[in-house]
Amino acid sequence: MNPKDVLSENDQRTLLSLARSSVQVGLETKQPPPPIEVLSPLLREKRGVFVTLHQEGALRGCIGFPHPVLPLAEACQEAAYAAAFEDPRFPKVAPGELESIEFEVSALTPPVPIKPENVKIGVHGLIIRQKGRSGLLLPQVAMEYRWDVEEFLRQTCRKAGLPPDAWRGDAELTAFEAQVFNEEDLRRRNR
Repeated sequence: MNPKDVLSENDQRTLLSLARSSVQVGLETKQPPPPIEVLSPLLREKRGVFVTLHQEGALRGCIGFPHPVLPLAEACQEAAYAAAFEDPRFPKVAPGELESIEFEVSALTPPVPIKPENVKIGVHGLIIRQKGRSGLLLPQVAMEYRWDVEEFLRQTCRKAGLPPDAWRGDAELTAFEAQVFNEEDLRRRNR
């Protein structure tokens, strides 16, 4: 990741706070929060972002924007709201759950074409597209499951609903990097 794209600890805190408050506002109003004005230039830049919710160590929701379509702060707010209330894999977050949910933010670099042999585990997230289908896996997923490059490519194909070896054919493969941070990591750093 280019050093100019690395978020400071203060920006990380701001994004995590925005994510949590977006869900809180959603619980209270049943509506996404209005965008806020932020001072940090990096948070005003258009960037891709994913917000992941964990509850008791398990995935509770994950939604995001792989492409830089909104300013980072606004995209983070929208992704957090969607992860809590619109991820079709999970029921909507209920008011009593918020305290037990940990927020994780993945701030992305723009996706660029990549050859399978250049994929690096722990560095790249992947997007595969073919025949109107697409799938995305964040870089931390391959690390969490201890996949090698070939398994990471296969799993990204599966996420897209494609045959596991579609990456070997005419599929479009792009990669991005992510700065990943969560509330627990920031708490540990400040002890």
